[in-house]
Order: sequence, then C-alpha cells, then structure tokens
Amino acid sequence: MSSHFLRSMALLLAAMPGVGSAADASNPFFRESSLPYQYPPFDRIRDEHFAPAFAAGMEEELREIEAIARQTAEPTFENTIVALERSGKLLGRVQRTFSNLVGANSNDAKRALEKENAPKLAAHHDAIRLNPALFARIKTLHETRDRLGLDAESLRLLERYYKDFVRSGAKLSEDDQTRLKAINAELAKLQTAFAQNVLKETNASAVAVDGREDLAGLPDNEIAAAAAAAKAEKKDGRFVLRLLNTSGQPALAALENRAWRERLQEASTTRCLHGGEFDNRATVARIVQLRAERAALLGYPTHADYQLEEQTAKSVATVNKLLADLAPAAVANARREAADMQAIIDRERGGFQLAPWDWSFYAEKVRRARYAYDAADVKPYFELNRVLIDGVFFAAGKLYGLSFKERKDLPVYEPTVRVFEVFDADGSPLGLFMSDCYARPSKRGGAWNSAYVAPSGLLGTQPVYANHLNIPAPAAGEPTLLTFDEVNTLFHEFGHALHGMFSKVKYPRFAGTSVPRDFVEYPSQVNEMWATWPEVLKHYAKHYQTGEPLPAALLEKVLAAEKFNQGFATTEVLAAMLLDQAWHQLKPNEVPGADGVLAFEAAALKKAGVDFAPVPSRYRTTYFSHIFSSGYSAGYYSYIWAEVLDADSVEWFKANGGLLRRNGDHFRATLLSRGGSADAMELYRTFRGGDPDVQPLLKRRGLERAPSAAK
Repeated sequence: MSSHFLRSMALLLAAMPGVGSAADASNPFFRESSLPYQYPPFDRIRDEHFAPAFAAGMEEELREIEAIARQTAEPTFENTIVALERSGKLLGRVQRTFSNLVGANSNDAKRALEKENAPKLAAHHDAIRLNPALFARIKTLHETRDRLGLDAESLRLLERYYKDFVRSGAKLSEDDQTRLKAINAELAKLQTAFAQNVLKETNASAVAVDGREDLAGLPDNEIAAAAAAAKAEKKDGRFVLRLLNTSGQPALAALENRAWRERLQEASTTRCLHGGEFDNRATVARIVQLRAERAALLGYPTHADYQLEEQTAKSVATVNKLLADLAPAAVANARREAADMQAIIDRERGGFQLAPWDWSFYAEKVRRARYAYDAADVKPYFELNRVLIDGVFFAAGKLYGLSFKERKDLPVYEPTVRVFEVFDADGSPLGLFMSDCYARPSKRGGAWNSAYVAPSGLLGTQPVYANHLNIPAPAAGEPTLLTFDEVNTLFHEFGHALHGMFSKVKYPRFAGTSVPRDFVEYPSQVNEMWATWPEVLKHYAKHYQTGEPLPAALLEKVLAAEKFNQGFATTEVLAAMLLDQAWHQLKPNEVPGADGVLAFEAAALKKAGVDFAPVPSRYRTTYFSHIFSSGYSAGYYSYIWAEVLDADSVEWFKANGGLLRRNGDHFRATLLSRGGSADAMELYRTFRGGDPDVQPLLKRRGLERAPSAAK
C-alpha cells in the first residue's frame, strides 16, 4: 500500500462535512474530557458529533501512521512500537463511546451511522495493518528483538504487533491484499446488519397478550411490568412480554396457559428466519463464506483454525474434544430430567409430550416437589440495589479492600444509569464504575462489560468501566426483584469490571480485559462464587419489605438445588457452542446458501448428538449475535473452557479460607492486574500453582460420568 493511498484517504476524510470546521469547537470529542478520569461528557454529546469526530479521528491517525512509517530514523522500539501505542487517541475516544452507546442506548441516527461507518473503519484499519513501510519497521525490530534489551512486557508488545500485522495480511501479495480489503469491508457491513436485524426483530417479536387471565401464574409485579411495556408501545389495556436474547424466556417458568407459552417460545426461536426485512439467513451464509475465504487467503484451513490459534485452547482438535467429551453426559442428564417432567405431565393427565415451551414450567414443578421451593420464593430477597451495594460491592470490599461512592454529579446517557467512584484499599482513587441494569428497546440483548477509558501507565489513564444487563424494568414505584440467575449475572459482569479496573500495565494494547477470548470469561466466572458465599449472601439477601434475612431453611434448599436442571443448562449451551464450531469449521466450498442455513443447523446439532427437541440451542443461528456480530466467532466455547479454570480456582479459594484479603490480593497481583502483558495460562499457573483440574467442573455440572476432558 503506497503513501499516496494514505494521503488520498486522509484528503477524502478531511473533505467530509464537519471536519476541520468551526463546529469542531463545540464537539466534545475533539479534546480530552475534563471530567474526572476523562469520563465522557454525556450531557454535551449529541448524535451529530459522532460523524465529524470519526472522520477527524481517522484522518489524525493516518497522519500519525504516515509519520511513523516514513520517518528517516532507523526503527527503534520507541519511535515505532511506542509511537503506535500513542496514536489514534481521538478515534479511540469517539469509537469507544459510540460503540458503547450503540449497544446500550441506540436510535435510528446511531444505527444509520454505524452502518455507514462499518466499511470505512474496516478500510481504515487495513490502511494501517497493510502499510508495507510500517510493517517493514516492525519486521526489522522483530528480527532483532533479542538484542534490543527490552523488558518482558515490551518484548511481548513487539511480538504481539508483529503477529497482529501478519495475521492481518501484511505478508500477502498485493492482489491478495486487495481481495482481503474487500472481504473485510463486506464483513463489516454484514456483521452490523446482522446485529441491527436481531435488535429490530427482537423488539418486533414481543408478544402482546389481550387479557390478564392469560398471564395466570406470573407474579403481580411481572404482570404490572408487562402492562407498562404495553403502555409504552401504545397498546393500553393489553400486556406485552418483551423478549430477551436467548431462546428461553423467563416468563415460560410461570405461565400456566400452555398456548401462550408456545406462542412466546415460538416468537423467540423463529427470530430473523421467517422472511421479511430482518431475515438473517442470507447474511449468515455470506458471513460464513467470507470468513472461510479470508482464512484460506491467510493460510488457515478454516476460520476456526485462524481464531483458535490466538486462544489458550490453541487448536480446533482441542476444542472439539472438550465439547464432544461433555455432550453425551449432558444430554443423558437432560433426558433424565425430561422423564421426571413427563411423569408429572402424565400424572396430571396433560395428554401431551414435553415440548420446549413446557420445560421451564415443569422444571419448577419438579423443583418444588424435590426441594420444596421454587425460583419465585427467593426473588423477594434479591432486590437490585441491595444485591449491588450489599452484595457485589460488599464482596469486593472484603476481598480487595475496595470502597465505593456514588457520583450523582456526573452526567449519564439514560436516567437509570448509576456511576460510582471506586477507591483502593489505601483510599486512593482507582476509577469509575457505571451500572446500566435495565432492558429497553434501544439496548441490545444480553449482559456485557465495556470500557470507556482503559487504564495505561504509558498514557496516564485510569479506568472507566460499565456493566450492562437486561433486567426487565418494574412498573413505576415497584421494586426490582431479581431471579437467582440475574444475581449471578451482576456478580459475573462485575468480575469483568474488576479485571479491567485492576489492570496495572504500561501499554494500552494489554490493558484490562485484553486477553484471549477463552480466558476473558474466567475472572468474571470466579467472581460468581461470592454470590452464595455465606458471609456475602446473608449481607444482601434480605426481604425487600421486612428486611428479614433469607431463611436458613430456604437457603439450604437453594444450595441443595445447585445441580438441579444442569442437564438442560449444559445441553443448551453446548448446543450453541457446537453450532458455532460447525459453522466456522467449514471450508469455502462447504458453506450452504441462505436456503440451506436451517437444514445445516439441524444437521450439525444431530451430528453432535445434542438434537434433543425439548432443549433448543441457547441461540439459534439467525439470532446468535455472539458469533455473527460480537467477536465470539469460533469462540463461544470460551464459557465452558473458562469454567474449567473457574471451578478449579473456586476450590483454591475454598482451600485457602475463602473471602480473605490475602486471597484477593494474591489473585489481583498474580493475574487480574496483569491484563494481557503475559501468557494467560502462565498467569493462571502463577496464581494457582499448577495446571487446572477438570474434575471440579464435571462435579459442578453433574457430569462426573463424562470422560475426563483434556486439561
């Protein structure tokens, strides 16, 4: 790629509306925020600020790259690698804020810009990674790296840059690079379209119920929330059940009307596959085709091979073995659970076979019969604010010495978002934490953690991290009562935030959660253990009306039922993991067309032995956003892979006394604070004192009968 191309692209960007104009003075992105921790000035940010800031940010970074690549001085670590780490500040600032808001609080203007920007950003990144003069400097440094006298983190950074550029196509011929750029641009468009289709279809597929009697079984507060949702959609007098991103829906556990359960389940599992403007089948086929072609172009057998090379699992064979080892026992457990439910259906003279829309409803009946409680019994003890402050924050205080102060003086992008300043054990300011808990039509599904500002010693920045959940908002004046799963999710996502906030690295490339995809879920899963740790649980699990603690007898039942329904839980997630691998282990000539997407999905699940009709995959192909738009392609297995490390680490904490400062300090010093600055599994071994043992995971999920999976 010539310097002429870079200059031409910079001129094109400079000619875009708003770039270099007087309007720059009022655009908050054109300078670092003056708020604490460079927190975004949400009260000043307008939709019209993003496009000119993106254009100026790309222009500025291309100038910086040109200066690095074309300098006459011999390449050094400082004038090349460190200079790259310092580049792109404006673009990074606007891109982080925009991508976070597109996920958490989108609108038509943001979605239009997202679609328009996707191929431009892909071309921009290609203009950097495929710059021959820049790569030549990196290559020279890489070849002499052993003689540069670099410290361990700096040496790793140099090696990482070289590998990033090679994996981005820096060694390809000019013709192949031209094709690669076209693939990347088209993929950027398609992945954006996929995500937007899922959000729009999820909103459009909400189920409207005519009468309150049809919602028999739902708690009063959930019925009130459904009425409020209907009112928001101008459907007064009706009730709207909004969909979450997964195949299963929470209301299925309580709805007594089987016909409405079926309608709700079908609305969920047929998203983006029944024709119309939101149908994702052709988009999926093209994404898979292009990913397979790109992998071949870069010298890999499949996209999965390309992706897994960078993960701790390292290979397709390792992932396939893990999933294949776990699936038979999981499905066998699910079949036993289904038999228990069918027995209840038959005893009640139901006259039907257990279907997907029956599972959650009858699982609760089995739970009540076996453990004398159901999931609704514990919700009054899990009020959101108390779980967050007296549970999540309390555990972090005990384990790491952290303290929290709410910052109501800082602006937010949505009224229900809360901001907390986090202080370290010695009282020094650590960073800011944002909590955005409620579902809304403008928010994508699921739960996630993201950075507005990542910590870096080089740039002198401190962290601003945000957790996003999709808890259904209660009716006005009603408390937010959580399911046990939602409690776990609060602890889980805060584990990601801790991983980010504790990062103590020099270089932005290694900041926070910049670790392999199959390692990033591990610290967050470990943090879930404190949700049921007795000292923590008794501190937050109190009745929202009376303040009475969760009764010991009920707690014993909750803990005794931890393995309950694990056949279902493990099978549904393994099905999604296996489906992900099936799509991404295809070669270019093996990818089906749009009309073959659903048949391929069915065949893949059957081949893997997880085609058990009452337990649908946690995500079907057409709304599987993790792998088609959110960076988890060929990586959804990460959750179970990381759980091996998590379950083993839980045993370490238990063996060493549990919720103690010395344990938290050890975890923080050896692993959480290191980000991506060292090999992930080496960090694990330093923390744990050895390799992980898979047996705690098998025990947790009731899979002791499964063959031993590879460590």
